[in-house]
Amino acid sequence: MCGDTYSRLREMDCCGCFGFLKKSYRSLISFHGPGGRFSQELLLPESVQDAYMYNGDSDSGSRRRGRSSEEIITARVSNGLICREVPVKETRKVTFSEDENGNKMVNEYVREWKIGSGSYGKVVLYRSVIDGVKYAIKIFHKSYLLKLRVAPSETAMTDVLREVSIMKMLDHPNIVKLIEVIDDPHSDNFYMVLEYVEGKPVCEGSCPGGGIGESTSRRYLRDVVAGLMYLHAHNIIHGDIKPENLLVTDNGNVKIADFSVSQVFEDDNDELRRSPGTPVFTAPECCLGLTYSGRAADTWAVGVTLYCMILGQYPFLGDTLQDTYDKIVNNPLTLPDDMNPRLKNLLEQLLCKDPKHRISLSAVAQHLWVVEEEGPIAEYLCQCRRRNSS
Repeated sequence: MCGDTYSRLREMDCCGCFGFLKKSYRSLISFHGPGGRFSQELLLPESVQDAYMYNGDSDSGSRRRGRSSEEIITARVSNGLICREVPVKETRKVTFSEDENGNKMVNEYVREWKIGSGSYGKVVLYRSVIDGVKYAIKIFHKSYLLKLRVAPSETAMTDVLREVSIMKMLDHPNIVKLIEVIDDPHSDNFYMVLEYVEGKPVCEGSCPGGGIGESTSRRYLRDVVAGLMYLHAHNIIHGDIKPENLLVTDNGNVKIADFSVSQVFEDDNDELRRSPGTPVFTAPECCLGLTYSGRAADTWAVGVTLYCMILGQYPFLGDTLQDTYDKIVNNPLTLPDDMNPRLKNLLEQLLCKDPKHRISLSAVAQHLWVVEEEGPIAEYLCQCRRRNSS
């Protein structure tokens, strides 16, 4: 998706790479398709609640009757089931000042520029005066989050704290790291200091009539699958896999970002009802309003992402939100006749509408198209597993 195409595509998310929930608006999404340049308008629902918050059936987003996400995370931490060798720094005091050039500062961080904003808050690029490293900082207003209802018994603050708790456990080369949390009880501001990936999302820079090429797509897909396999092995569902949340580093590695709608489970039972994410990446079973497997839905989103990387467009897109959902559920997948047969086979398995027959990520890791150059994707031996196996 080329410059203009990509910039318009990003309008679907107010802050795509760092993923605050979206405000409702019309977004003009344009492609360069086989028949030339065209544009389609994706109508997001008038109520953010209707599409991204909750459907009234469950407080937690799943039908499980076990412990809440917070209880599960607390239990994991107490049992040492975290992967971080260096814990996330927690700061309980915020100081506002200016540097010698008049640039605003929050503690030791100097403001550079605003990256983006959304209905939860904003993301700003800051530079540490201690080590000179740049960080992406999510800034929230606690009073606003506590008023914003996202479920019958949950506020937006619940989502933010869940995101923080999940990211505190994670340490993987293909996942953006949470560095510090700043929460001063005397300030209304809440800060998440995140690793800044000074690169671009995986689909940026594709060309008219095509994507980024098989070789690059394969390399990026391997990183995405490696990171997502790690999450699923820890019973964490990402919930919003898409190109904007997959950031390419200067070294060409991909890191998964945005855990704002992620869920954590106690075991392999990953049944969900709440369906956040982004419409064009939503799995068919999620469109039907049924309970669904979070892992299988993540895998579908990987398939849509691969399709975008290869072809530079979406596999299912309608003129309205409802039309898009209808195409996702009912339209057959169409692929070019001259596509690499192995790639075609992988896309067909990833975008299988029946989640029970959809390929698993472990099978993707060994698929012939994926292993063509580097062999199967190895399972990552994380800190918590090394500690528990010793």
